[in-house]
Formats: sequence, structure tokens, C-alpha cells
Amino acid sequence: MNLSKKLLSALSTALVLVLFAGSAMAADLYKMKTAWMDEHETFLIWYAKEKGWDKEEGLDIDLGYFDSGMAILTALPAGEWVIAGIGAVPAMMGNLRYDTYTILIGNDESYTNAVMVRADSQILKTKGYNKDFPEVYGNPKDVKGKEFLCTTVSSAHFALSHWLNVLGLKDSDVVIKNMDQAQALAAFSTGIGDGVGLWAPHMYAGQDKGWKIVGTPNSCGQGLPIDIVADKKFADANPELVAKFLRIYLRSVDMLQKEAPENLVPEYRRFFLEWAGKEYTPEMALIDLQTHPVFNYSEQVALMDASGGPSTAQKWHTEIARFFTETGRITKDDLKKVESATYVTDTFLKKVQLPIPGYK
Repeated sequence: MNLSKKLLSALSTALVLVLFAGSAMAADLYKMKTAWMDEHETFLIWYAKEKGWDKEEGLDIDLGYFDSGMAILTALPAGEWVIAGIGAVPAMMGNLRYDTYTILIGNDESYTNAVMVRADSQILKTKGYNKDFPEVYGNPKDVKGKEFLCTTVSSAHFALSHWLNVLGLKDSDVVIKNMDQAQALAAFSTGIGDGVGLWAPHMYAGQDKGWKIVGTPNSCGQGLPIDIVADKKFADANPELVAKFLRIYLRSVDMLQKEAPENLVPEYRRFFLEWAGKEYTPEMALIDLQTHPVFNYSEQVALMDASGGPSTAQKWHTEIARFFTETGRITKDDLKKVESATYVTDTFLKKVQLPIPGYK
């Protein structure tokens, strides 16, 4: 009896110690609020969290859900996040209005933002009107005055504006109706509008409905990055925490580059279903994985290197700023503040501790 009591007491003590240790470990983790959309770049940080890689770095990353980059930005003053994934267009606005840095390139979305029309659209009758862009559809006569549904000041808007530019038109030559992506997809499905600007996965849904792509940033000769951005005040005060986040994210980039896309389809579909509440077909998941190039640590260093003048990443953002000035979306005074794109910085990338697990 005494032996049983002693054993029970010992087991109880051990259990308490285990629980205490687990509680202490959780308490030691830094809770980091982040913000994301239902997009490819979010899969990387979701996957890392599923694997517990954030905890290995002493972080507990919270993934907040938003429906657009501008919605993410407007949540910053309320302290809803310190690091986020958004398009390069809202990232420019983030620096201009909310004092943010771009600290990493999430992926290249120049293939997965598109201007789409219905299969019977007159716009499809002309291809290669501008000889410099042979894959672009449309001509000024068939496009001018038409109504386009689009999330304004977004990557889809950038795609729409550049497509118009290739045709010798500008935003004011058409009617742009501002809608979030889900609204634009639904409205265009009911016959509203002559065209629609969509990013993945919404553009895939459009393709399933038989809609045709008339232009993408890539076919219009433009790069279009997704940015990983940080609140300047937080990043300046906590550079080591930002570097830890980047180490986690780049660990997923390494995984994505080395793993065959088809092997990741089940996890990709689970991510969209569990985190975003969206059903992806295996085919949609595979094409999304295949059409979003990502950049590992050494590639990021090359993209962000400004030691010999503006970096490649800064040049991409300068083009975006200039273009939106030409279309009247930002003022010339605003342009002076963001034209050099010095908010795109490798300061925190340089602080990432190497080697990154799994990276060679």
C-alpha cells in the first residue's frame, strides 16, 4: 500500500513537472501577429507552422486572415499585425501611408494576375495589336468605354492598367468598378461588366467558367512580386525577431524548391480548406504551385542587393510607383517619397542566422 502511494505520488509529481515545463516553454515563445490572404505565399508560413518550425525559433506565429492587401494595411494602426504578406502595389502604399518596410520577396505573381473576358467577347478578336507584346489580346476600339470589375490599388489593378497601357489606353478610358475579388468573381458570373481583373485562385475559377485571359503582367512585360512587409516601428525595435521570421519563411521556400509540386498537392489543398475555407481541386492546386516562382536565401540576397545601386527588387517597385503616378492613383509628391523604393531593404535579411535548416 505504501509502495503504491509512493509510486502514485511520484507519478503525480512527474506529471506536474511535465505540465509546468510545457507551460514554461509556451510562455517563452514570442507571440507574433501576422496577416495574410488566401494565397500561395501564405502556404509557406502555414506549412512552417504546421511543422512547428516557428517554435524552433522561439516564435508562436499567429496567421490573421484578410481578403486584400489594402484591408491588411488598414488593420496595421490597430496593432493587428507586425509582419504580413501583400502585393507589391499595396506594399508601396504601405510605405507611403503606414510606414512599412518590404523585407523579402514572397514570390513572383506576374503569371497569376489576369485581365479576363467571357469567351464571346469582342476583345478576343485581336491578338498582338501591339507588336511588342504578341500574346496580349484586344485593341483600343473594342476596349475603350468598357466596364471592368477589379480590386483597385491591387496587383489585379496593376495587371489591368498595364494591359490598357499596352493597348495605348489608360484607366480613364474605361470604367473601373471597385470590388473585392470574391465580389468581382460573383458579379462577372452574373453578367455584370465586360471584363474582370482577378488574381489566383479566383482567376482559376474564372478559367473553369470558360473565361479567357487577355493579359497578365508577364505577357505585358512586367514583373509583379508579392512582398513580405513589416511594420517599421516594430522591425526597427526587434530586428532579431524579424530575422527569425525570415529564417522560418525561407526554410519553407527551400522545401518548396526541392519538393516535386505534385507531392505537395494534398497539403496545399488542406491549407486552403482548413485555413481559408476553400475547396481546391487537385488540378488547381498543382497549377498554383507550378506558377508561383519563389526565391531562396541566395536568390533573395541577389534580388535585394543595393550595394551597387538600386536593387532588382527596388527597380520592380519603382516601376509600380511610376505607373500608378501616371494613372493618377498617387500624386507626384507621393512619387517623390517612394520612387527610389528604399523601403525595400535587405537589412533584416542580412541578420538571418545561417545555415537555414534544410538549406544548402
